[in-house]
Amino acid sequence: MNNINTDVYLQDWKEREDIASTMVPLITKLYRERGVVIRLFSQSLVRKDPVSIVKAHRFSRLIIDHELSVRETSPVLKAVSDMELCTCTIDIGRLYAKYEKTDKSKPIGIFVQEELAGVNTGVLDEREDRDVVLYGFGRIGRLLARILVNRSGVSKGLRLKAIVVRSTAKKDLAKRASLLRRDSVHGAFEGTIIVNEEEDAIIVNGNYIKFIFADGPDKIDYTEFGIDRAIVIDNTGSWRDEAGLSLHLNSKGVDKVVLTAPGKGDLPNIVYGINQTSIKPEQRIITAASCTTNAIAPALKVINDGFGIVNGHVETCHSFTNDQNLIDNYHKSDRRGRSAPLNMVITETGAAKAVAKALPELAGKLTGNAIRVPTPNVSLAILNLTLEKETTVEELNRYLRDMSLDSSLSDQIGYSNSPEVVSTDFVGVKFSGIVDGVATIVDKNRAVVYVWYDNEYGYSRQVNRIAEHLCGLRLKTYPERV
Repeated sequence: MNNINTDVYLQDWKEREDIASTMVPLITKLYRERGVVIRLFSQSLVRKDPVSIVKAHRFSRLIIDHELSVRETSPVLKAVSDMELCTCTIDIGRLYAKYEKTDKSKPIGIFVQEELAGVNTGVLDEREDRDVVLYGFGRIGRLLARILVNRSGVSKGLRLKAIVVRSTAKKDLAKRASLLRRDSVHGAFEGTIIVNEEEDAIIVNGNYIKFIFADGPDKIDYTEFGIDRAIVIDNTGSWRDEAGLSLHLNSKGVDKVVLTAPGKGDLPNIVYGINQTSIKPEQRIITAASCTTNAIAPALKVINDGFGIVNGHVETCHSFTNDQNLIDNYHKSDRRGRSAPLNMVITETGAAKAVAKALPELAGKLTGNAIRVPTPNVSLAILNLTLEKETTVEELNRYLRDMSLDSSLSDQIGYSNSPEVVSTDFVGVKFSGIVDGVATIVDKNRAVVYVWYDNEYGYSRQVNRIAEHLCGLRLKTYPERV
């Protein structure tokens, strides 16, 4: 038997964990004192423990050709912490990846200073907080609550002030708080939740959130609760046209409305990263399209930009949703009355047509259908495309990986090259869609691209990005993307 010194692996782990431990206070100080968010390939490192930071570095091998180590990114972080940065987001993974492409003749500290010279201004965040009201508290509403609370730090941003639910004979605050605290799919909430029955409020990680019981969107005076110029995020789906959603604007204290579903009529359907710049200041009702549209539009855009799309078909394997029946029963829609946990159910999707609203250049080029499958979360879109240019698996995958790493859509497009991933591996992933590079098929100008998406959390992050954009609170990320 060979004499193998197995202790070397444990020693290596201890060294990396020790380095990560020194990174935690630097990340915390940057966030608390300057409002600077540190990321690693779009993953936030704020409030992460040393083991989570080491694990995040393992993730880099799914994006670039090798795994980054804290030994490589720690000097980058140290250089960042020595600067007088204005409020922004810094991706130390992308910074080091960019440094790797140089001849490394410059010390890493000098390289970082030059790359971030434009934000080394010492100007602190002078923006104002904006109030947010969640109208409805279902799957998307509770995830948005988690996101908003988690992002309520020192820097200015969206502040969740109230949650509106239907009036009932008995107020069920404790049960609703319990649903926020425990989630069968997304796990336990990281933090504390205190229920204040007397004031109809919950205090979540120090955030006072008022519960308002109402029978309609136009029957509330939010200013009575100290709420003004609020963004109301309607996640009920009860009103999807302008007439219905305009009812929110009749309530005092409301500035704008965001719908977490595709809108009907002429309402603007926005996919963040694609067409948010088309929002006009005077538009007060914005719809965030569907989870599937948000998942596929970014990938379709970059593929069309790089190779041209002649036509295509989008098939989605979508997790069952709350509008289906647990057991066979009457349902107004075809097939959806059959038991969701027991059946695959063919149904329609408007995602392919909805893509054309965000990407007019693809109008009339795509068809779509959906299969509801017996999983509670994470869906899969299969893009079967005819391209204008011939390509190869290697070329197409390399291009999609590069777009996920360094483009204006790197917050939306994730990339995986693992041959072992399955749907549950993408629960809680922040990207609106993740390309499965191993599954890509190419035959000259025919391509099949598989895109995973957490149809709950990934979509909720897109909704949050829209709300931040409406208020001018979206932090810019450096190094700047192509």
